[in-house]
Amino acid sequence: MAAQRPENINEIILDTAEELLKVNSFSEVTLAKIAEKANISKGTLYYYYKSKNEILFAVTDRYLSRQWDELIQWTENKEKDTSPHRLVNYVIERNIAYAGLRLHLFDAALLGDEEIRAKLIHRYDEFQKLISAKIAERTDVVSADYFTWLILMVSDGIIIQNSLKNESFDTRKFLENSTEYIKKIENMHKSQ
Repeated sequence: MAAQRPENINEIILDTAEELLKVNSFSEVTLAKIAEKANISKGTLYYYYKSKNEILFAVTDRYLSRQWDELIQWTENKEKDTSPHRLVNYVIERNIAYAGLRLHLFDAALLGDEEIRAKLIHRYDEFQKLISAKIAERTDVVSADYFTWLILMVSDGIIIQNSLKNESFDTRKFLENSTEYIKKIENMHKSQ
């Protein structure tokens, strides 16, 4: 009799790849290592994913889908203070919390993986539109599109500074200062 297979092999593969990517560089993670750690055959892994890049994007896509759902849920919760300064902080903190996978994606895209590059740009565009809409619902002090791209670029910059282990950059202090600055702008606009 054949061994029983778990129903959620795809989730096991993605969970395993995610765990490996937390402690290894993308180049160090092989399909063989993923299969071994997931306790599945290489053939089973290949049935679901033909390449590491497919797995990387699937792991990232799963994370970004969760992030998307959480952003919508948070901004639509009437019991939460989702004013612009809180929204900015929320978006940046969540963007930088999962920097490792984003760095792997950036690396693959910059090294010429056109499929990853196209998917990454598509995701940026989707998030930009969603965040921009949420900002526009809350303020008209600045262009929501501009402000959203600024938030996304700041997030990427923080990811890079943290990855470089730049001791002269204090993420927490930067976010606190940004929050205070946005509050001042909101208050100046209200008093006009």
